[in-house]
Amino acid sequence: MATDEHDSSSHRCDSCALTRREALGRALATLAAAWLADGLAPKAVVALTTHVSGITGHPAGANVKAFAVPTEDGVQFAKDDELILVRYQGHVYAFALSCPHQNTALRWVDEGRFQCPKHKSKYQPDGTFISGRATRNMDRYAITRADTEVEVDFDVLYQNDKQPTEWAAAGVAV
Repeated sequence: MATDEHDSSSHRCDSCALTRREALGRALATLAAAWLADGLAPKAVVALTTHVSGITGHPAGANVKAFAVPTEDGVQFAKDDELILVRYQGHVYAFALSCPHQNTALRWVDEGRFQCPKHKSKYQPDGTFISGRATRNMDRYAITRADTEVEVDFDVLYQNDKQPTEWAAAGVAV
């Protein structure tokens, strides 16, 4: 029985169309090149993965603590205060350490995002919900700038589903 070269998936002649694997590879390469050309590659996120550290603050008022303004994009944990301080794309944010779904401590993962280890909810560095069981963004504390420090008011915690305007404004420019 004769075999038709065009029907064989394991053989390809020079005059035949691309295989599915080749076409997919070219499409993915084109998409990656387009992202890079448009500046959509996650450069800031990649930079964040290498600047994770622990911090401590000092009292700056009634249930307010001051922390040094981070000098570069990165993620800092103040575990004693159950706080995450993030410098990302020209802003500093102060987040509650716990996931808004069931209060499990969030973690920073190498993919450049936060993740809840319990139910795998994922968040962008600015606290925006990506996927998982959570139903809202990470909770943000009220934060103000004071010279070379930021002051975090632990009495004021914004939830984006209840206070969307305040949540969106809870960050300081650096």
